[in-house]
Amino acid sequence: MNSETFEIDRLKTLIEINSLISSNSLDFDALLIHILESAMRLVECESSSLFLPDQGNTVLNFRIALGPAGSKVMSIPVDINNSIAGWVFKNNESLIVDDVQADRRFFPTVQDRTGYKTENMIAIPLRARNSCVGVIQLINKVYGQKFTQADLNVLEFLGTQAGIAYEVADKFKSVQEENSLLRNTLDSGVGYHTFLANSSVMLDLVNTLNEVAQTNISVLILGESGVGKELFAEQLHLKSDRSDKPFVRVNCAALSPQLLESELFGHVKGAFTNAVSNRTGRFEAADGGTIFLDEVGELPLDLQGKLLRVLQAKSFERVGSSETISVDVRIVAATNRDLEAMVQDGTFRQDLFYRLNVLPLHVPPLRNRKADIEPLATFFCHKFSGEVKKNFVGFSEDALKTLHAYYWPGNVRELENTIERACVLGKPPIIRADDLRLQSTGITSQPGSQQSDIVYDLDLSGDDRSLKTAVNKFKRAYITRILEETSWNQTEAGKILGIQRTYVSRLLNELHIR
Repeated sequence: MNSETFEIDRLKTLIEINSLISSNSLDFDALLIHILESAMRLVECESSSLFLPDQGNTVLNFRIALGPAGSKVMSIPVDINNSIAGWVFKNNESLIVDDVQADRRFFPTVQDRTGYKTENMIAIPLRARNSCVGVIQLINKVYGQKFTQADLNVLEFLGTQAGIAYEVADKFKSVQEENSLLRNTLDSGVGYHTFLANSSVMLDLVNTLNEVAQTNISVLILGESGVGKELFAEQLHLKSDRSDKPFVRVNCAALSPQLLESELFGHVKGAFTNAVSNRTGRFEAADGGTIFLDEVGELPLDLQGKLLRVLQAKSFERVGSSETISVDVRIVAATNRDLEAMVQDGTFRQDLFYRLNVLPLHVPPLRNRKADIEPLATFFCHKFSGEVKKNFVGFSEDALKTLHAYYWPGNVRELENTIERACVLGKPPIIRADDLRLQSTGITSQPGSQQSDIVYDLDLSGDDRSLKTAVNKFKRAYITRILEETSWNQTEAGKILGIQRTYVSRLLNELHIR
């Protein structure tokens, strides 16, 4: 291929792989196969493979092998101390070998057992956090050619993506193990929800949550209705030193202002009509633990002042009493409303907003983390199969495509309701697309998803046609388009891009977007 076609193909490959990693729409092996296939196409060779070490780092095992001898090599261990791949692994360095047969590091066992002759080779370390965790190897350049430095650059570029995929998979494995432990806790009947995370953006939030949980600072959880804000509040409590103390939930939107004050702070006998006895409020009940104020934006202004006092002085009075009660409570609040706009409108106290907003966590909508859809749907399928006494085992391919194509305006809550309805109306053993009863009006592209158009609109002329420059051009064009769609609202743009507003601001400076 000519140089211009090659650069465009390489850029498209980068964008495609980055998109797959970000969405986590493929499992680890499938993603690596895609990366290795892309490498073979770009450098034009016959075979490729990925090696991972055993636990003792004594041998390398084939994890993936593509090419004529692919199926034959999977059970053959490669000696780390006497092989080219082993040298790359131990030295954490890339290597081009023009004459493999003459190289003293050549490990002939694979060739002897498969009959597939290796002429030349290019190999790079698979790195995670700068450490070598495996080796990617490409064999036999086509038409008798030799591998070049340009080929090595391509492979190292793809190797970086493979390393990111490895780290994401490793992170996901850790979260799965944590979820397994959490499910054991949930099964004991303490009343918490099962927490599932698969997408990279959610895994990043989990990492942040793990760090924040060890502190006592107030946390404000932001996100659309139905995204799972309460589950994050539960996780903050369960991972904190307060986990053996009460976790008390209050839905501020579900109670009238008159009842809400008594519900939060309690009352004494005779404080108002029907107050026939003393009552302990939710703050007092949560002493030593965590109180979760859901839909905190619905608090009336007078109660906002009392909540501010609890945050500042950790004390309050029951309704109808002058006795001050002191409590040690961590406050976690959540809302789907724009509190900053409410502060400007005078419907939410600025001082309370600043006290609650010490550390905001933004939970993205389900449409921006599609890698979570299938595991959540599978969990709900198993849950409701038991409740409706039908033995559903999963979803048809068309059903999964429908689930991924739908926009999910109601987020996880709508997904749960959809799967419950499908279990009631459908016939085992699998849920089909028709069972989901999803209206076509809900199926739409995510805002700002015209990535392919942007790729072909890029100006690839000029002296500097490096991959870094091309990627920055794509970023600049894509982010600018999202900002234009949101009328240059950085908060809304961050929601679509799946990043924090502060990172959007940093990108504007780095990419010189005005």
